[in-house]
Amino acid sequence: MNPATTPFDFTTPIDRTTTPGEKWGKYAGRDVIPMWVADMDFAAPSAVLDALHSRIDHGVFGYTDAWPGLVEAVIDGIEHDHRWRIEPDWIVWLPGVVTGFNVACLLAGEPGDSVFTTTPVYPPFLQAPGNTIRQLQRADMVERAGRWEWDWDAVDAAMDPTTRLVLLCNPHNPIGRVFTREELSALAQRAEARDLIICSDEIHCGLVLDGEHIPIASLDEHIARRTITLMAPSKTWNIPALYASFAIIPDATLRVRYKRAMRGLVPHPNVLGLVATEAAYRDGNPWREALLDTLRENRQRVLTAVDAMPGLRTTSPEATYLAWIDCRDAGLENAADFFETHGVGLSNGTYFGAPEGWVRLNFGCPAQTLEAGLARMAAALASR
Repeated sequence: MNPATTPFDFTTPIDRTTTPGEKWGKYAGRDVIPMWVADMDFAAPSAVLDALHSRIDHGVFGYTDAWPGLVEAVIDGIEHDHRWRIEPDWIVWLPGVVTGFNVACLLAGEPGDSVFTTTPVYPPFLQAPGNTIRQLQRADMVERAGRWEWDWDAVDAAMDPTTRLVLLCNPHNPIGRVFTREELSALAQRAEARDLIICSDEIHCGLVLDGEHIPIASLDEHIARRTITLMAPSKTWNIPALYASFAIIPDATLRVRYKRAMRGLVPHPNVLGLVATEAAYRDGNPWREALLDTLRENRQRVLTAVDAMPGLRTTSPEATYLAWIDCRDAGLENAADFFETHGVGLSNGTYFGAPEGWVRLNFGCPAQTLEAGLARMAAALASR
């Protein structure tokens, strides 16, 4: 699908400085293009907006539980995209995926036990164990021939008898990997051997640019029984501030434990978020397909531009709208600060558990915005 031939507009910049928002508000009053936090600069699909307008026009916003049409839309969407048929009672509704994996950490044995993840990774992964009085265990992913891979020896060395939970990010933020069946099976085998719970954050599963997303819980029934899968429409359809997501927990005992851990701590999701979720999963796929074509084109813009920047290198993300860029050979004392000074706001890689010299760039924006940001980066490097 060619974005130029669709009714969806991914080319016209939208002025986000006129409304409150974390992404653009960070640099209010400064000439800095925000390319950091993971939300996109595209309007949500018209199907979602229409559903929201209809619900608002109703005028009553009383307490609301998930309804059959919403559940059916989610189940059908997951089966269509990932060939995984889930059951209605497996779904536990949440206000956000970060909440979801913090709750999972509460199930990880007892205070003082350990939670394992790989780095670099989405920063709240690194904070969740400490939030729940657990210990963080980590192993670094390794880059080989332009592709990020698991270091299984490091994984095995990091885990010990105190390990109770694996926090998995797939598709991966920030490296953009879509893990293969073989990689997921290797991790699952370790979880089975050590009797670990797996909490898999799959929030970017609707944004696969190359390959196929495989939910780890779909590998087999044994893995499903020890897995908490977290999904949401927020990244795919750009509605993160509507606060609606869900956990998929096939095992009844684990599901009861999870709900008990939520009790009194986790609020219900926003009713407008639930309305948007149904509309996105039921009617949002044409918009998503056009978006993916746009993101593929933007990805190529990033790869071409970074390849021409002295001292910078990156790999091609298989999913997400995020590029993980190695600036270490550029000789910058602090890469994120350097580019911010020159008008581009990027995420500092140290927040993801990486050493100094890495940045994350969000290319989920109109080409005009992206090209302006990349041009500023190139000019900044050339001006030294």
